[in-house]
Amino acid sequence: MQRLGLFGGSFNPVHLGHLLLAQSAAEELALERVFFVPTAQSPFKQGIVQAAAKDRLRWLNLALAGRSHWQVDAREIQRGGVSYTVDTLRAYRQEYPQAALFYIIGADHVPFLPEWRAAAELAQLAEFLVVPRPGEVSAPLPPPFRGRLLKGIPLGVSSSLVRARLEQGLTVDLLVPSAVAESLKQDWPRPVI
Repeated sequence: MQRLGLFGGSFNPVHLGHLLLAQSAAEELALERVFFVPTAQSPFKQGIVQAAAKDRLRWLNLALAGRSHWQVDAREIQRGGVSYTVDTLRAYRQEYPQAALFYIIGADHVPFLPEWRAAAELAQLAEFLVVPRPGEVSAPLPPPFRGRLLKGIPLGVSSSLVRARLEQGLTVDLLVPSAVAESLKQDWPRPVI
Protein backbone atom coordinates (compact mmCIF):
# COMPACT_ATOMS: atom_id res chain seq x y z
CA MET A 1 0.00 0.00 0.00
CA GLN A 2 1.31 3.43 -0.97
CA ARG A 3 2.03 5.69 2.01
CA LEU A 4 1.65 9.42 1.35
CA GLY A 5 2.28 12.36 3.65
CA LEU A 6 0.50 15.69 3.30
CA PHE A 7 1.89 18.76 4.98
CA GLY A 8 -0.42 21.76 4.87
CA GLY A 9 0.31 25.25 6.07
CA SER A 10 0.91 28.84 5.12
CA PHE A 11 4.68 28.35 4.67
CA ASN A 12 5.02 32.08 5.21
CA PRO A 13 7.95 31.55 4.64
CA VAL A 14 9.09 27.93 4.54
CA HIS A 15 11.92 27.26 7.02
CA LEU A 16 14.24 24.44 8.05
CA GLY A 17 11.84 23.34 10.79
CA HIS A 18 9.26 22.51 8.09
CA LEU A 19 11.80 20.45 6.20
CA LEU A 20 12.94 18.60 9.31
CA LEU A 21 9.32 17.77 10.19
CA ALA A 22 8.73 16.36 6.73
CA GLN A 23 11.95 14.36 6.94
CA SER A 24 10.99 12.98 10.36
CA ALA A 25 7.55 11.96 9.13
CA ALA A 26 8.97 10.33 6.01
CA GLU A 27 11.56 8.38 8.01
CA GLU A 28 9.39 7.39 10.96
CA LEU A 29 6.46 6.19 8.81
CA ALA A 30 8.30 5.09 5.65
CA LEU A 31 6.36 7.59 3.53
CA GLU A 32 6.97 7.26 -0.18
CA ARG A 33 6.17 10.90 -0.88
CA VAL A 34 5.42 14.06 1.06
CA PHE A 35 3.25 16.75 -0.53
CA PHE A 36 3.64 20.30 0.78
CA VAL A 37 0.23 21.95 0.37
CA PRO A 38 0.35 25.73 0.94
CA THR A 39 -2.95 27.32 1.89
CA ALA A 40 -4.57 30.11 -0.06
CA GLN A 41 -5.91 31.43 3.25
CA SER A 42 -6.02 29.52 6.52
CA PRO A 43 -9.41 29.66 8.25
CA PHE A 44 -7.51 30.15 11.51
CA LYS A 45 -5.22 32.93 10.28
CA GLN A 46 -7.68 35.26 8.58
CA GLY A 47 -6.54 38.82 8.88
CA ILE A 48 -2.90 37.82 9.39
CA VAL A 49 -0.58 39.36 6.83
CA GLN A 50 1.13 36.83 4.63
CA ALA A 51 3.40 36.97 1.62
CA ALA A 52 1.84 36.70 -1.82
CA ALA A 53 0.95 33.16 -2.87
CA LYS A 54 3.37 33.27 -5.82
CA ASP A 55 6.23 34.09 -3.45
CA ARG A 56 5.31 31.36 -0.96
CA LEU A 57 5.15 28.86 -3.84
CA ARG A 58 8.50 30.02 -5.21
CA TRP A 59 10.14 29.69 -1.78
CA LEU A 60 8.73 26.19 -1.36
CA ASN A 61 10.00 25.16 -4.80
CA LEU A 62 13.44 26.53 -3.94
CA ALA A 63 13.43 24.70 -0.59
CA LEU A 64 12.38 21.37 -2.13
CA ALA A 65 14.65 21.50 -5.18
CA GLY A 66 16.46 18.21 -5.69
CA ARG A 67 14.25 16.27 -3.27
CA SER A 68 12.50 13.81 -5.58
CA HIS A 69 10.18 12.39 -2.92
CA TRP A 70 8.87 15.80 -1.84
CA GLN A 71 6.72 18.00 -4.00
CA VAL A 72 4.73 21.20 -3.85
CA ASP A 73 0.99 20.86 -4.45
CA ALA A 74 -0.56 24.24 -5.29
CA ARG A 75 -4.19 23.04 -5.39
CA GLU A 76 -5.35 25.14 -2.42
CA ILE A 77 -3.80 28.29 -3.83
CA GLN A 78 -5.26 27.55 -7.25
CA ARG A 79 -8.68 26.93 -5.67
CA GLY A 80 -8.41 30.27 -3.86
CA GLY A 81 -10.43 31.52 -0.92
CA VAL A 82 -10.28 29.91 2.49
CA SER A 83 -8.48 26.56 2.43
CA TYR A 84 -10.10 23.64 4.22
CA THR A 85 -8.09 20.49 4.85
CA VAL A 86 -11.11 18.26 4.33
CA ASP A 87 -11.44 19.45 0.71
CA THR A 88 -7.80 18.61 0.04
CA LEU A 89 -8.00 15.21 1.72
CA ARG A 90 -11.18 14.36 -0.23
CA ALA A 91 -9.31 15.11 -3.45
CA TYR A 92 -6.33 12.97 -2.41
CA ARG A 93 -8.63 10.11 -1.43
CA GLN A 94 -10.14 10.22 -4.96
CA GLU A 95 -6.73 10.42 -6.64
CA TYR A 96 -5.12 7.75 -4.45
CA PRO A 97 -7.99 5.47 -3.35
CA GLN A 98 -5.70 2.66 -2.15
CA ALA A 99 -3.10 4.83 -0.41
CA ALA A 100 -2.66 5.34 3.31
CA LEU A 101 -2.81 9.11 3.87
CA PHE A 102 -0.96 10.81 6.72
CA TYR A 103 -1.56 14.48 7.52
CA ILE A 104 1.25 16.29 9.34
CA ILE A 105 0.23 18.90 11.93
CA GLY A 106 1.88 20.83 14.70
CA ALA A 107 0.90 19.87 18.25
CA ASP A 108 -0.57 23.34 18.73
CA HIS A 109 -3.38 22.41 16.30
CA VAL A 110 -4.45 19.23 18.14
CA PRO A 111 -6.91 20.84 20.63
CA PHE A 112 -8.67 22.60 17.75
CA LEU A 113 -9.15 19.58 15.44
CA PRO A 114 -12.83 19.18 16.47
CA GLU A 115 -13.40 22.74 15.19
CA TRP A 116 -11.99 22.02 11.71
CA ARG A 117 -14.55 21.86 8.90
CA ALA A 118 -16.28 18.45 8.62
CA ALA A 119 -14.17 17.15 11.51
CA ALA A 120 -15.78 13.69 11.67
CA GLU A 121 -15.17 13.09 7.97
CA LEU A 122 -11.70 14.58 8.20
CA ALA A 123 -10.82 12.12 10.96
CA GLN A 124 -11.68 9.21 8.64
CA LEU A 125 -9.72 10.45 5.62
CA ALA A 126 -6.21 10.39 7.10
CA GLU A 127 -4.11 9.46 10.07
CA PHE A 128 -2.72 12.56 11.80
CA LEU A 129 0.98 12.86 12.54
CA VAL A 130 1.51 15.24 15.41
CA VAL A 131 4.76 17.14 15.69
CA PRO A 132 5.52 18.52 19.17
CA ARG A 133 7.27 21.84 19.57
CA PRO A 134 10.60 21.58 21.38
CA GLY A 135 10.08 21.43 25.14
CA GLU A 136 6.27 21.15 24.93
CA VAL A 137 3.99 18.22 25.68
CA SER A 138 1.33 17.41 23.10
CA ALA A 139 -2.29 16.82 24.01
CA PRO A 140 -3.71 13.47 22.85
CA LEU A 141 -5.70 13.42 19.62
CA PRO A 142 -9.40 13.97 20.36
CA PRO A 143 -11.79 11.22 19.23
CA PRO A 144 -12.53 10.29 16.48
CA PHE A 145 -9.10 11.44 15.22
CA ARG A 146 -6.40 8.81 15.01
CA GLY A 147 -2.69 9.14 14.60
CA ARG A 148 0.58 9.25 16.41
CA LEU A 149 3.13 11.57 17.89
CA LEU A 150 6.30 11.93 15.85
CA LYS A 151 9.67 11.90 17.58
CA GLY A 152 10.80 14.61 15.21
CA ILE A 153 14.01 16.54 15.15
CA PRO A 154 13.62 19.38 17.65
CA LEU A 155 14.24 22.81 16.17
CA GLY A 156 12.63 25.86 17.74
CA VAL A 157 12.12 27.85 14.55
CA SER A 158 8.84 29.19 13.20
CA SER A 159 7.67 31.26 10.27
CA SER A 160 6.72 34.04 12.68
CA LEU A 161 10.31 34.08 14.02
CA VAL A 162 11.66 34.27 10.46
CA ARG A 163 9.27 37.13 9.60
CA ALA A 164 10.18 39.01 12.78
CA ARG A 165 13.89 38.74 12.01
CA LEU A 166 13.30 39.92 8.44
CA GLU A 167 11.31 42.92 9.70
CA GLN A 168 14.19 43.78 12.04
CA GLY A 169 16.73 43.50 9.23
CA LEU A 170 18.38 40.45 10.83
CA THR A 171 19.75 37.45 8.96
CA VAL A 172 17.69 34.28 8.48
CA ASP A 173 20.55 32.37 6.82
CA LEU A 174 20.61 29.45 9.25
CA LEU A 175 16.82 29.28 9.67
CA VAL A 176 15.76 28.73 6.06
CA PRO A 177 17.33 26.87 3.12
CA SER A 178 20.10 28.96 1.52
CA ALA A 179 18.20 29.49 -1.77
CA VAL A 180 15.19 30.73 0.20
CA ALA A 181 17.41 33.06 2.28
CA GLU A 182 18.80 34.60 -0.92
CA SER A 183 15.31 35.09 -2.33
CA LEU A 184 14.04 36.63 0.91
CA LYS A 185 16.95 39.11 0.93
CA GLN A 186 15.82 40.35 -2.46
CA ASP A 187 12.05 40.10 -2.09
CA TRP A 188 11.13 40.94 1.50
CA PRO A 189 8.76 42.64 2.11
CA ARG A 190 6.42 41.90 -0.78
CA PRO A 191 2.83 42.88 -1.42
CA VAL A 192 0.46 40.75 0.60
CA ILE A 193 -2.50 38.78 -0.68
